[in-house]
Amino acid sequence: MDRLLRILLSQFVRHGNLQLTTARGTVMHFGDGTGKPVAICFTTTATEIAILLDPELKFGECYMDGTVVVEQGSIADVLAILLQPTPDGLPPKWARLQWFLRFLHRRLQQLNQKTRARRNVAHHYDLDGRLYSLFLDADQQYSCGYFETPDQSLDDAQLAKKRHLAAKLLLDGEARVLDIGCGWGGMVLYLAEFSGAHTTGITLSQEQLGRARGRATEKGLGAKTDFRLQDYRDLNETFDRIVSVGMFEHVGVGYYDTFFRKCAQLLSNDGVMVLHSIGRPEGPGVTNPWVRKYIFPGGYTPAISEVARAIERSGLLIADIEILRLHYAETLKAWRERFLAHREDVERLYDQRFVRMWEFYLAASEMSFREQAMMVMQFQITKRQDVVPITRDYITREETRLRALESSQRLPLRLAGE
Repeated sequence: MDRLLRILLSQFVRHGNLQLTTARGTVMHFGDGTGKPVAICFTTTATEIAILLDPELKFGECYMDGTVVVEQGSIADVLAILLQPTPDGLPPKWARLQWFLRFLHRRLQQLNQKTRARRNVAHHYDLDGRLYSLFLDADQQYSCGYFETPDQSLDDAQLAKKRHLAAKLLLDGEARVLDIGCGWGGMVLYLAEFSGAHTTGITLSQEQLGRARGRATEKGLGAKTDFRLQDYRDLNETFDRIVSVGMFEHVGVGYYDTFFRKCAQLLSNDGVMVLHSIGRPEGPGVTNPWVRKYIFPGGYTPAISEVARAIERSGLLIADIEILRLHYAETLKAWRERFLAHREDVERLYDQRFVRMWEFYLAASEMSFREQAMMVMQFQITKRQDVVPITRDYITREETRLRALESSQRLPLRLAGE
């Protein structure tokens, strides 16, 4: 068993300083000895067998169950070492058959018909609302922030994200805007407040819908906003602008054509759409089995090529693509630190296993951006070539205008969990 563990971890760990203590008390060292020392322990032989058979699924499960124990450092430090890419960017040779079989089944795993899509959304987004308030920013933006400076706070980075997206939408006060996957309503409320647009937000989460409607009432924006519990496939209206932030990862590869063809139907001839989504750099892939089982059932991070081809097939035009590197790593780091600062509160809401599950999720997500070149992509999409200016300086000008409006109306921000 010890020999098999040594072979397995040698495939994953080429750099760093990782110590493993097996269930039999054997101590092994992996990596080149550089960086922060990290130590873990496997407490049972069953844990070792499970991880040998399916490390992508079972390592996270065993950490949740407490049979993988971090003795030095944190689980984030461990994953920073384990998630380092292989030289050729592919899974280790012994794991490629398992990866290929998962690839063959990915469309079945992402069979997101309307009923199943709503159930998948409820699995993650209809958790106790107090959970998200403990680690998100004041506006509860549950997507990548836009860090204009390295030392920018999470709240300011999330505000900058909304501002950046709004600038790309080229809004005027008479526009009808659709937000597909509106979350707790932050983007809708920002557009209604600072552009005067009439904005509709759709979600499949009952928890998010209730909170979004309540916030609109609190801000006196009920007349300019419309929040609905609705699937994008059921819309039959025309909008001047469409924005979607962090929702496309839930569409599923078998529904990309459906999504963009529906957007083409909904968007006016002189309209603008901005799609903000996590992306993978190495081409089509599969969802990590642990993430699929415990965090985002039916979810998938698309490759740029998969998105671009679907847009092309829909008849829409790509006016601009921007890649945000490491912005999500910094966002996730802030979420993880805030989450851990409130781990006792989370444990009171759920239990220790849930706390370990979410710590693992946030840490693994952060390290996938730091170590595996995951990124966020923003597609600006139109129907005609002449809708968007031919240079990008309009974005900076509009951000400057919006920043001035924010400064005149901005209220003090609260701390996480307040």
